[in-house]
Amino acid sequence: MNKAELIADVAERIGDSKQKGEEAVNAVFDAITAALKRGDDVRLPSFGVFAVSQTKERKARNPRTNEEVIVPAANRPKFRPGKALKEALG
Repeated sequence: MNKAELIADVAERIGDSKQKGEEAVNAVFDAITAALKRGDDVRLPSFGVFAVSQTKERKARNPRTNEEVIVPAANRPKFRPGKALKEALG
């Protein structure tokens, strides 16, 4: 499912236009993004947890040139599925 399909599905579920569905989907994405930027976790019971994982600076190797490169430290988004989501898929 891509974003356009998600918007259409949300619009159908709420019984409104695709424009309202798009506004809803974008609002959820914006809220999750803003919380992660602040360093907060987003906990959605039964669904899962969006969190920020901090990675350390590390050495890596370019496979094409075999040259060592430094990968800088960074904040990475991470998702841990909830129990109900795991059971629904299992």
